[in-house]
Order: sequence, then C-alpha cells, then structure tokens
Amino acid sequence: MQIATVLKSNGTDGELLIGFKGFSAQDIDTKEPVFIEFDGLPVPYFIENINPKGTSKALVRLTGITTLDESEELCGRAVSVRPEDYPDLEEEESLEDLIGWNLLDEKGLQVGPIVGVEDIPGNPCIEVRTKKGQYLLPLNEELILSVNPESEILQMRIPEGLINS
Repeated sequence: MQIATVLKSNGTDGELLIGFKGFSAQDIDTKEPVFIEFDGLPVPYFIENINPKGTSKALVRLTGITTLDESEELCGRAVSVRPEDYPDLEEEESLEDLIGWNLLDEKGLQVGPIVGVEDIPGNPCIEVRTKKGQYLLPLNEELILSVNPESEILQMRIPEGLINS
C-alpha cells in the first residue's frame, strides 16, 4: 500500500512537506489526484507542483490549498497516491448522489429534501427545498454532523440566517 503523510506546512502560501514510505515523489503521476483522509474518507486533491527533497520527502503544492491555515489543517493526515487503496471509492460517486436525500438540522428535525447540487470549486453547495422555498447551503465538512447512506439522510449544523423559517 503506497501511503504518505503530510508532515508539516511550509511557508504561508499553502505548500506542504510530505513524507513518503516505500516509494518516492518521482513515482507519483501528477495527472492523477492524491487522496487525503478526512474522517476516514478519501478526499481527492490534484498536485500543482512537487519538488523532491531527498528520497523520502517532497515539497508539494495542492490545488485549492493556498493559505497557512488550509495547509495546517492537512498536517498529520494520511495521503494515498493510488485510488485503489480505497476500494469503496467509486469513480461515479459525486455530489449529485445526494439528490433525493433528506436534510436534518442539528436537532434532528426535517429541513427538507436535497433537490440539487452546485459543485462550486472550493465551496460545494446543496439545494434544499423547504416549506418556505429553496435554499443553497454550503456543504462544508465543519457543518456536517452525520451521513447515513442507508437511509439517505444528511444531518448538518445550519448557520443562522441561511434558511428563513
């Protein structure tokens, strides 16, 4: 299994120092995404630039990671350079798979069905139909409380003012 780890941020513009185990930076196909785990799930990132440092480390710039805060959030996380390391990850999975799911708020109350998605780079959103109208909500990792694929329920903390009650 080819796994690497984000060791630390480098500078203030989102660059990362990644340590490799059992392979080197030269073995990575930069046309393919790498996967960084968040809550046990692989999130794809594309490499914009990679600068090997010896045989087991490299300075890496990932698409969408442009600040110190964003790079610090990745520190210590596992990285896979092969999608087959995640057998449950299907090529056809997308945000559109959430259409038809039900959205619950942080109290477990029904908000409404998810009727659409907007895959805005760096800010994916879901469109939810409520009794008061349709609303676009950010699908941010910090707002997601639980995901239940069996019952097709997404539970989120919805910031005040995003939905008119």
